[in-house]
Amino acid sequence: MSERYDFIDMAETGPKAVRTAFANQVAYCRHNDARVTARVVAALGSLLDKPESEFARRIASWQGAPLADALPLRAAGGIHALHLSGAAHELAPIYADAEDINDGAIIAGVVRRHEAALLPWLDGPPQTNEAGRSSNFIAAMLWLADRGLPPRFECLEIGSSAGINLMIDRYHYDLGAVHVGPQPGAIAFAPEWRGNHPPQHAIEITGLKGCDVAPVDLTDPVQALRLKAYIWPEHAIRFARMEAAIAEAHKAKPRLVRADAAEFAETELAKPQAANTTRVLMHSIVWQYVPADQQARVTAAMEEAGARATADRPLAWIALEANRTVHHHELVLRYWPDGEAPQKLAHAHAHGAWIEWLAR
Repeated sequence: MSERYDFIDMAETGPKAVRTAFANQVAYCRHNDARVTARVVAALGSLLDKPESEFARRIASWQGAPLADALPLRAAGGIHALHLSGAAHELAPIYADAEDINDGAIIAGVVRRHEAALLPWLDGPPQTNEAGRSSNFIAAMLWLADRGLPPRFECLEIGSSAGINLMIDRYHYDLGAVHVGPQPGAIAFAPEWRGNHPPQHAIEITGLKGCDVAPVDLTDPVQALRLKAYIWPEHAIRFARMEAAIAEAHKAKPRLVRADAAEFAETELAKPQAANTTRVLMHSIVWQYVPADQQARVTAAMEEAGARATADRPLAWIALEANRTVHHHELVLRYWPDGEAPQKLAHAHAHGAWIEWLAR
């Protein structure tokens, strides 16, 4: 498997696109300090050389766009779930990052023995909910407040998964020595801060609501296990955050509805907006999974709502998404009125480990 990125159109299909998607995922994992996940994805990719199982054949003959569908992470999530549940003890050496073992042979054996359990993992996209990404949302809100927008925020999130980032008002943030939120908070975030600190402002979150096409109930142990399976095992802190988020959801579930991104954006943006409140649409590492027609509808809905925005009822769009050309994640913001042009505020780690602040 290659350990470099190869350019691939997100919509590209076919066997070559499948192989490139796996190779790119290996490189992406290595670049994001996820050596074990890279090993698992590489071993899964090696099954494509001679697909002997239904699981491998289905991957090799994938009918959709493997990169847009996050096919490698679907497969890797199933393998990780077997490890987390204790159903496949032979995976333990890989997840312990042991040397001098044959990853490909181990994974091939696990696929043969657990194919019935693995096949359903190919049926839907991964759920990559990560509370650490919320630091970017908060930093963007501080920047908006510094621009003179009302520091009271009504937040709408698309692709909310389990709604972990719909509880951001319960967390504490240390953003380059700028503190926001209750102390100590249900989860405390202090990402490595690079560059100037964000503006210091008192902000208030007045509402949080999100959507997902397949929302996850954190209070259901089976659904919670599925979400944990998509956490890269190298990142122990993410498991601790997940447990804290589960505990918070048991106290009060996040406000989450089943809907696609376009339907949700159109419906919520059409509702009356409170005076002296900034309405925000936000999302993180989800745009690539939104079909092109829905992306167009969300964009149109935002621009139409933006045309109606006023100084005391402004609108903002905060996105932390992958730039697939330069292979890093960018915090980009638009706001109305007056600031319609996209503003790149930061580069950021995909799971919240660091933020490189670019804005002035």
